[in-house]
Amino acid sequence: MQPAPPSPKWTGHPLWLVGFRPFFPLAALAAALLPLVWMAVFTGKLPPPPALPMTTWHAHEMFYGFGLAVLGGFLLTATKNWVSVRGHHGRALQVLVAAWLLERVAVWCSLGSPLFLLAGQLFLVTLIALLTWTLIRHRATDSYKDNFLFLLVLPLFLVAKALLLGPTTFELGRDLTIGLFRMAFVVMLERTLPPFMKGAFQLTLPRVFAVDTAIKALALGLIFGPWLPGALRSGLSVSLAVLLVARFGYWSAHRTLPRLEIAVMYLGGLALAAQLVIDSLPIKWVGALSVHLFTFGTMGLIIPAMMTRIAKGHTGRPVVFDRVDQAALGLMLIAFFTRVVLPQLFPAQYFTLLWVAASCWSACFFLITARITPLVLQPRIDGKEH
Repeated sequence: MQPAPPSPKWTGHPLWLVGFRPFFPLAALAAALLPLVWMAVFTGKLPPPPALPMTTWHAHEMFYGFGLAVLGGFLLTATKNWVSVRGHHGRALQVLVAAWLLERVAVWCSLGSPLFLLAGQLFLVTLIALLTWTLIRHRATDSYKDNFLFLLVLPLFLVAKALLLGPTTFELGRDLTIGLFRMAFVVMLERTLPPFMKGAFQLTLPRVFAVDTAIKALALGLIFGPWLPGALRSGLSVSLAVLLVARFGYWSAHRTLPRLEIAVMYLGGLALAAQLVIDSLPIKWVGALSVHLFTFGTMGLIIPAMMTRIAKGHTGRPVVFDRVDQAALGLMLIAFFTRVVLPQLFPAQYFTLLWVAASCWSACFFLITARITPLVLQPRIDGKEH
């Protein structure tokens, strides 16, 4: 196969050089605003969105507004490195951002069925098409042989989203969505934690092929958990949780305590394992505990550190977490504890705890927005293009 000809150098604004640049600030700003809007709607201080039931809107925006903007920005950046190409930039990113913004309007305002369908799916369809095209076209230079997992997972987001928005299939769509994001986090943690630990502690993490493969196979199978018999789903969930915890054990999780920016990656992975176990137990918890273990634990603890690391490293800056960066991660830890743990202990204070958790989550992402936005609006400081 002939190598692809080099793309013309982008001469426009630095914001459009690579996928994380527009999407990380958008995702962070959305994450900062959405919980506060949700709490105002939930407590009757704001009218609910006319386009969707308020719980559907909340779940959709946290997963397909915030979460997918993060995942899209990450994959648009990572895939170009995985297959050694320039990657989508410039006009392609501008189209994606316009589609993402249009979707935010569509899921709040009542636009009518045909326009809602177009506006609500345009971003996801375009993103999937671009990423799939990159991975398939350049598969000969792919440095990861398990990238086929993304070719399986990405189109399923369309199914999950349609189910989430369905009037009678909301829970099915929510669980499928969590399974898809879980798969993405499993792959991402496997690829990023070894180099992070090597850079921070000069520690080479042992790789056990059988364990790594089993973890990914179980995560892939659990995507279809909503359709599996309850006993089988519980067995697979507990098995995956045990393997994840075991791997974190021989991956020296205890060594990360002095480095909060790496410790939260492990904590997010442990929250993923805890969510699998909680989801398997026939216990009624306060406040959709399983769902929020994943959103506040896995997504909330991992994403702020990942955003900060990528925004600094991929703009040519040293990946150093200063006091403000550490404070943002600390706020998310408070949000996690307040949203997930305290309601189980003090259910009578549920609404107060929700406000505290939402405020800490939002404060974390306001700090992230303020920190990374100036970086993505400037060229790399090391002279490289992207």
